[in-house]
Amino acid sequence: ADDLGARFVSLDTERDVARIVGAIDGDEFVIDVARLDGDAKSDMARRDFTINAMAVPLHKSSLTRSEILDPHGGRKDLRERTIRAVQEDVFRRDPVRMMRAVRLAAVLGFEIDSDTRDLIRQSSTSIVSSSPERVREELLATLAARGARDSIRLMDNLGLLSVLIPEIDASRGVTQPKAHHYYDVFNHLVEAVGFVELLLDSEPNGGIVQEMMPRFDGMTEYFSSYATDMHSRLTLLKLAGLLHDIGKPATKSIERSGRMRFFEHSTVGEEMAKVVLRRMRFGRSGISMIGTMIRHHLRPRQMAARNEMPTNRAIHRYFRDVGNVALDTLYLNMADFLAAKGPDLTRDDMARGSKVISHILKVGQNIEDIIKPRRSHPRVLLDGNDIMREFGLSPGPKIGDVLSVVGEAEATGKVNTIEEAVRLATQYLESEDGCA
Repeated sequence: ADDLGARFVSLDTERDVARIVGAIDGDEFVIDVARLDGDAKSDMARRDFTINAMAVPLHKSSLTRSEILDPHGGRKDLRERTIRAVQEDVFRRDPVRMMRAVRLAAVLGFEIDSDTRDLIRQSSTSIVSSSPERVREELLATLAARGARDSIRLMDNLGLLSVLIPEIDASRGVTQPKAHHYYDVFNHLVEAVGFVELLLDSEPNGGIVQEMMPRFDGMTEYFSSYATDMHSRLTLLKLAGLLHDIGKPATKSIERSGRMRFFEHSTVGEEMAKVVLRRMRFGRSGISMIGTMIRHHLRPRQMAARNEMPTNRAIHRYFRDVGNVALDTLYLNMADFLAAKGPDLTRDDMARGSKVISHILKVGQNIEDIIKPRRSHPRVLLDGNDIMREFGLSPGPKIGDVLSVVGEAEATGKVNTIEEAVRLATQYLESEDGCA
């Protein structure tokens, strides 16, 4: 790793498995390495899949086919795009290989052969004995690949999803209001992953979603940028899509009128998701980002009455409160909206759903244009010292309240001078809410 100027990551100290991550001329590469145990043939017999159980002598610059060591038919499976276990005990020896099978199927576009699928189903519960960090990395690598929705379906079919995220089982068969939702909660969650991808990471397909979706400058670069632990914002957004309504089963109620409600499901879902993420040993940053997205995923469409647009003030507060995942949460909201419509989505639905998000993006970017120059300047209109000196106040929560009010007005262009800021602060402090 040092010779390549790359990053070294230990994946399994017991088995001496590691990963080297780096880039050459802008092209990223990942190399997984493991200790050789015995001779080449015995080592290959302990490999996971036939396509990974081939070897060549490194001292030769050219090779004939006969010099390729392929005792398990890996070349044939490569041609046939098949993932096949080398031996029946392959998952007993390392349960994480079950997730690797799903990941390889996603990344390579291969199929897992039927016997290997059966082996995974028989062994699925054993994955809880594996390193949570390794399981997490395989899950995120699977979500990072295109076709994440189908990969989640495959994980579910193989019995892996329920073992990794048992909290999700409660969502199966949980009905939602037919007027607003095509799917039950479980299928809505899975479809939301697909719509995140359709919005942000799909090949052009000529559909109305890609044609009419809201966009912003630098969107592709933004979602492909690393968010935490070498994983992109898009990957974390897909995971947020899978978990965003996980709190609905626990909060479902039916009123006397027959109306179905899910009070506080976003808040409950945030806490449930954090339990899942901590179990998988996510870092604080990743947990915070996904949790914040889930907590606020309904907010973009709750900032104004139906058929109206949010005010600049509401949009400023949204960007202030949601912070570094404000843009991500807009697209989680959009994916949630699309998954609710499902196959019933119409062009009018898409236009209505896009209009709100597009407006928030436009105003939000205008706000950022106002904020950025002042952030680069060492002084804003009023700071805490100014407020204490001007109004004879002592340090305390009231100073922060005044700063919040003035800062919001400044960001939305309602105050532009120190005199206007002082006048607003005076009005606030003299009002009923501003008085001690």
